[in-house]
Amino acid sequence: MSVKKLTILLEAFAQEKRMTGKGSLGVALVVTRHAKRLGLPLDPDRLLTKGRGQIAGLGKDSVQSILKDHGITRVLAEEAGRTSRGSIRMMREYVGFLNDLHGKGLANLDAIEKLWIARVRGFLASKPLTLRLDPSRSLRAVVRDLIGQAEKRQRENPGATLVGTLLQHLVGAKLSILLPEVQIEHFGASVADAVSGRPADFLIQDIAIHVSSAPGEALIRKCIQNIETGLRPLIVTTQKGLSVAEALAEIQGVDGRIDIFEAEQFIAGNVYELGRFERAGRDATVEQLVDKYNLIVTSSETDPGLRIVVGHPSRGR
Repeated sequence: MSVKKLTILLEAFAQEKRMTGKGSLGVALVVTRHAKRLGLPLDPDRLLTKGRGQIAGLGKDSVQSILKDHGITRVLAEEAGRTSRGSIRMMREYVGFLNDLHGKGLANLDAIEKLWIARVRGFLASKPLTLRLDPSRSLRAVVRDLIGQAEKRQRENPGATLVGTLLQHLVGAKLSILLPEVQIEHFGASVADAVSGRPADFLIQDIAIHVSSAPGEALIRKCIQNIETGLRPLIVTTQKGLSVAEALAEIQGVDGRIDIFEAEQFIAGNVYELGRFERAGRDATVEQLVDKYNLIVTSSETDPGLRIVVGHPSRGR
């Protein structure tokens, strides 16, 4: 049977039985591994512990071990070991689904596991990023942690451009707050400058602001075009991108004509200034920045995983 047909059957089953949350995904992964080990058809009663109240092998460590086999290190669910009546019911229904596939000669367990893994990736990607507003840490460290979450998620989803998108909209949000009298245009990260006719991601007076997590020669060429048309180019990038952009600018002979800022400093510096260097002001500015960022993401992007929630350690989040 083709993987496409198997995908359709599994998607239909998952939607009908509402096996879409982190708990049910854990059940599906563990039961699939049991099926690979014990073979099909499978007796659902064999998957229960002696007390009959738990699914054998269902726990955080087991689930994370399966995810690790597929290159996923993020935690799916801290409470993955909490078996409930609902999870036992799901287990029995899923075993019935696998046995039915087996009876029809359609059960490809390796392919089925990969399909569940794909659903896990989608679930993890849809979870918002967390900006941990910890007063014991510097603002740069707080922003660095946020960028690090996006980098980790991007590694787990090859082809994604989460870091660049995060930086672009954070900078856009910061500019909107800093310059409320200026109409800042916000575009989806997938909209190229050439397509939209923009000289940069943002144009403020004569400043052409370029936001990039991986600056390359093409970006430096854009900056040179900015200079040739009377604009002053400014690049905002990551720590790693900073040295790369500086080196490329030097090679092109424009190292003294392009301002290059590291994103953590660029964002944190303005939070201090807008908050008037007061703790309450800083916290309020961060909340305002995140609110504005989320509005931009909602209107410009389709990935809900780009949203940010603010975590306050003192509030138990």
